[in-house]
Amino acid sequence: MPATATPPPAHPRPKKRTKRFSVNAALDNFFFVFAGLAAIWLAVLLASDSLEWGWGALWFALAFWLLLAYLVLPRLHRILTQLYVPNYFIGRARTSDGLLGDPVNLALLGTAEQVGQTMDAAGWTRADPVTAASSWRIITSTLTRRSYDEAPVSPLFLFGRQQDFAYQQEVEGNPSKRHHVRFWKCPEGWMLPGGHRVDWLAAGTFDRAVGFSLFTLQITHKIDENTDVERDHIVASVRAAESAARFVVIRDFSTGYHARNGGGDSIHTDGDLPVIDLRQVAPGHTAAGEQEQEPPVDRGTVEVRGIS
Repeated sequence: MPATATPPPAHPRPKKRTKRFSVNAALDNFFFVFAGLAAIWLAVLLASDSLEWGWGALWFALAFWLLLAYLVLPRLHRILTQLYVPNYFIGRARTSDGLLGDPVNLALLGTAEQVGQTMDAAGWTRADPVTAASSWRIITSTLTRRSYDEAPVSPLFLFGRQQDFAYQQEVEGNPSKRHHVRFWKCPEGWMLPGGHRVDWLAAGTFDRAVGFSLFTLQITHKIDENTDVERDHIVASVRAAESAARFVVIRDFSTGYHARNGGGDSIHTDGDLPVIDLRQVAPGHTAAGEQEQEPPVDRGTVEVRGIS
């Protein structure tokens, strides 16, 4: 008798999960969208009423810019980016408005004390937190061209929170030009795509001038588009200052790309991710402490090689 085919065993279909309706989440979403629409309507009313102001239009122009740049556009971006910007790690920080910010271009192994000690030895200064006093001081320092080595940096977000701290190097005593790098502590057990485990991620860029954001019209620092040059400058300064540091590079960690950051500035990168291992740095000891510290490394590109 011909063999009869045995039908494959039937597998029960997985039960569909029913999504619970949350009143709090619904109200939160409603007021979130309502606030954005209200801000836009306020801008429209301000524009229409200003037609009767005459010379008052000068004050209107200032008021309208403040409303548009610091309320309407940020709120609008926040609503839209919740819909189309991925809420998972893609190698980019995010602005407080939800826009994609600077590229994540460094990773580190070590404690916060080892990171801070090494950056101090490498000629970097820890940035002040953003407060009303520090914000006013950077405004006056920029206008008067006075040095402010500890000037704060704007918050960028990774893992749903802003940077833990930032370091910078002012250029020629001008607060509008500076090297700077933000650091985020990685969540416990978190790994990079590909299974690499690191303790810190960082985003380093170079502020070349002060200008207006292309996306929000806010006053902000404009960065140099070649973020790889700044990445390599940070690695070179650490290499020169700390002999116990070890360096490896994850080649082609991300696809090399051209894009824009949260301020609308062009950025491009080759996609390599240097990993700085500071776990062998002894507390309280730096190579730079044994000799006169050298001036900051020039902004030329350095070759980063893996060290086993």
